[in-house]
Amino acid sequence: MLFLLPPSESKVVGGSGPSVSRAALSFGGLNPARQLVADALIAICNTPEVAAKVLKVGAKQLGDIDANRNHQDAPTLRALERYSGTLYDAIHRGAAGTAQPLDADAWNRANEVLFIQSSLFGLVSATDPIPYYRFSSTTRLPGLRLIDVWPAAHEPIFRRLSQGLIVDLRSKAYAELAPIPADIPSVWVEVVSRESDGTLRALNHFNKQAKGLLVRAILTADALPETVADLAAISAGIGMELRQDQSGDQLTLITAQVKKGDLPR
Repeated sequence: MLFLLPPSESKVVGGSGPSVSRAALSFGGLNPARQLVADALIAICNTPEVAAKVLKVGAKQLGDIDANRNHQDAPTLRALERYSGTLYDAIHRGAAGTAQPLDADAWNRANEVLFIQSSLFGLVSATDPIPYYRFSSTTRLPGLRLIDVWPAAHEPIFRRLSQGLIVDLRSKAYAELAPIPADIPSVWVEVVSRESDGTLRALNHFNKQAKGLLVRAILTADALPETVADLAAISAGIGMELRQDQSGDQLTLITAQVKKGDLPR
């Protein structure tokens, strides 16, 4: 069982790992597409006033343009360390909300079963070294549409990656950039909350925290899940319910009732 995560617009600055020009990322078959996207991003960032509009950066974020222009040679962090924000904070902090670093065993598991798909690098392992950058799935580069690059590039990658069920925790925007072929076993995860009257309510922002807590539980469980039943047991251990729909294509992760004051700020 493998798990796919979206990236985050929020990222940790800095790093001490080797640059992506020196260290090979996972899935070398994506390298031509990666280079195409990187070249287009660097080209736009060579004209800062244009890049500021394309990337939608304000005066305090102009340094992100330089970061993009130099990202190939910049220091790196492991992808799971680079991304921050609600989902990734939940992975590194847990429900308590205080820093609870993943141990070596959890990192080894992340290396085996956890993957992150970005708009700049495509699919990478959670432990692949990546630099700080600013570039989202909704950014429109002049002369290059991501939807024309990433879907075809990822199709053979998913076929090679297929090792049992793929649990898709990505946002719809990123799933559309790299759709999993229909003949590869996979399930999409939706997060809902159970209200006091028993009804289920779809969540938006809060779903990121629930997904992060689930991933942390997977990485720190006694054993990696091999079946949906195993995954449901891990979910139950953190107070969530996991259901599979009749088609088998979707999992619903049910959290306790979410009150307005509980939502992340």
